[in-house]
Amino acid sequence: MSHSPRILIAEDEPKIAALLDEYMQRAGYLASIVDEGDRVLPIIKEMHPDLLLLDVMLPGMDGLQVLRELRRESELPVIMLTARVEEIDRLLGLEFGADDYVCKPFSPREVVARVRALLRRSSGPVFANPFVIDESTQRILIGGKALPLTPTEYRLLQTLVAHPGRVYSRDRLLDLMHDDMRDVTDRVVDSHIRNLRRKLDDLVPGGPYVHSVYGAGYRFELPEPASA
Repeated sequence: MSHSPRILIAEDEPKIAALLDEYMQRAGYLASIVDEGDRVLPIIKEMHPDLLLLDVMLPGMDGLQVLRELRRESELPVIMLTARVEEIDRLLGLEFGADDYVCKPFSPREVVARVRALLRRSSGPVFANPFVIDESTQRILIGGKALPLTPTEYRLLQTLVAHPGRVYSRDRLLDLMHDDMRDVTDRVVDSHIRNLRRKLDDLVPGGPYVHSVYGAGYRFELPEPASA
């Protein structure tokens, strides 16, 4: 009943695309290649891949444009491939909704490892997620107990909990927290994160659940279950 995961490789450099295709096939995945940005979204709708490897520098629509359009209607796992090493490009990829990125030149084995980890994460946690989001009452419960959250803290934690492992930049979290374009600094996010960590630790010691990602932002992760 299970199928081999389908990987769409959006890469216009033939040698890199062929190398990624070879390593994906070796890892047991079904891989397809697309070399133009304008063709990526139509192929996704037709192919329904399980993960997208997306090069930033594609002809036609570039990778960030593709990602922006994709995120309007899909949570498909995306790993960005980029030869640009400037921090802004990494942040843009993550802010637009990428789940991970790999810088060129890269080891194809590393890409396979990233793909495997992201597919495992996207297929659902191996153990139960104790966090329950009740959108009707705007509460987040742990073991039946509601966290004492302000409306802003609720929106912030809801976003992080709904996408474990995804890195959100401070600017992106600020947009999600305040939709009225008020003049606030991104350091306000840090203050809310500190409050969230304190409240989480009060109710469920043993975290942290909200992790800082140096130079990028924050992500939510469940702790590994204790071994028997």
